[in-house]
Amino acid sequence: MHVSSPGFLRCWWAGWLVCGACLGCGSSDAPAPPQASIAGSPAEGAGGAAAEASTVQPPLPAQLTAESGGEPSSAQPAQNLYPEVVIKTTAGEIRVRLNAEKAPQTVENFLETYVERGFYNDTIFHYVDDGFMVAAGGYTAQYEARPTRTPIYNESDNGLSNRRGTLAMARDADFAHSATSQFYINLADNPSLDHQDSDQEIPNGYCVFGEVIAGMDVVDRIAKSPVEDREGFPRTPTNPVVIQSIEVVKR
Repeated sequence: MHVSSPGFLRCWWAGWLVCGACLGCGSSDAPAPPQASIAGSPAEGAGGAAAEASTVQPPLPAQLTAESGGEPSSAQPAQNLYPEVVIKTTAGEIRVRLNAEKAPQTVENFLETYVERGFYNDTIFHYVDDGFMVAAGGYTAQYEARPTRTPIYNESDNGLSNRRGTLAMARDADFAHSATSQFYINLADNPSLDHQDSDQEIPNGYCVFGEVIAGMDVVDRIAKSPVEDREGFPRTPTNPVVIQSIEVVKR
C-alpha cells in the first residue's frame, strides 16, 4: 500500500499481524504482514507460494464461464451472485452477504475451497484491534496454522471499499496475490486498505468480498475482548474467540 500518515503505520502493522501469519504466525522465521499484511499463511514467505502468486493472471471464474466458447454465462441467476453465510462463534452469530458479482474468484475460493470443506471449524479470531479490525481464518485455539491451498488473484480493484462491517481478504503485504483463507472484518471505515490508483498494474489493496448484514453487535463484542501479545501473535484475545463453523444459508 502506498499511504502516508499514522493510519498507514497502523494498517501496515495490522497487515503484518493479520496475514503473514496471521498476522503473525508462528511457523515462519520472519513475521508476515496482515496475512501477513492482512492475508497469508506462515508458510507463504518471500520466495514461497506468495511470491509465485504475485505473477498470477486473473482467469475467468469457473461459475461465470459457459461450457462453450469460454464466454461469461448470462443464465446465472442474479441471486446466486449474493450468497449468504452464518459465522457461528462462541461470542454469537454473524450473518454475511457475499458479493460474487464484484469479487467472483474470492467468493468462490472462500466458499468452495474453505467453507464447504469445514476448514474454518474450530479456528479463532487471532487478531483484534478495537476500532480497526478483527481477523480470523487461519489458526486453531492452540495457535496451530491450518494448511491452506493455492493463493488467489487479488480482486481489490473491484470498486468495493473497506467500510465498517465489510469482510476482506488478508494477504502478505509484499505480495498482492497471496490471499488464501484468512479474512478480516472492518470495525471502521478503512479507506487506506482499498486499492489505490497508481502506475502499477498489480492491485495494491485488500479485496472486500462481503458485508455483515446481521450480528455486527457480535463483531463489536469480539472487538472488546481483552488481548495480549503472544509469540508471533500480537493483539490476540486472552480468552480465545472460536469460530465453531461457517455455514452457507443462502446460495
